[in-house]
Amino acid sequence: MKPTRSCDVFIDGASRGNPGPSGIGVVFVDAHGAAGRQLSRYVGETTNNVAEYLALLYALQQALRDGCTALAVHTDSELLARQLNGQYRVRDPRLRLFHDLALELVKGFARFSIQHIPRGRNAQADRLAGAAVKGRQRKTARSIPQISKGDFADRTENLFFSSA
Repeated sequence: MKPTRSCDVFIDGASRGNPGPSGIGVVFVDAHGAAGRQLSRYVGETTNNVAEYLALLYALQQALRDGCTALAVHTDSELLARQLNGQYRVRDPRLRLFHDLALELVKGFARFSIQHIPRGRNAQADRLAGAAVKGRQRKTARSIPQISKGDFADRTENLFFSSA
C-alpha cells in the first residue's frame, strides 16, 4: 500500500473587469501552515469564474506532480466549491469543460476535498492572483503599441497571409 501524502492548497482567481485581464494564485502549505510552493500566473482575458477554475486545475496538476495522495483545497469561491461538491449544477458550457477536467484529475487522489473559506483566510493566494494581473497590465501598457482600426486590418493581413 502506498503511503499517504497529504497536501493543503489555497487557490484564487482574479479578473479585473469580469471579463478582463485575469490571474491565478496557488499556495501549497505544510502541516504547520507555512507557505511552500507558490504559483502566480497571468491567464489572459477571461471571467473571474474561469480564473477560479484555472487556479484549481493548476493546483491539481501540481499536487499530482508532487506526489500528493490526499489533497485539501481551500478557496474563497463559493461557486467553485459547491459545484465541485455537487451542490450546484454547472450551467455554463465553458465552466462545464473545466469542471469535468477537474473531476478527472481528482480521480488521481485517494482523498480529495474542496472547502469554501472566507476571503480573509485566502489572502496569500489572492495577493498572488492580483499580482499576476497587475504585472501583466503593466507589461501590456508598455509593450503594445496603439493601433487604429484601419491599421489593424492592414497589419493582421500581413501576419496571416503571405504574398507567395
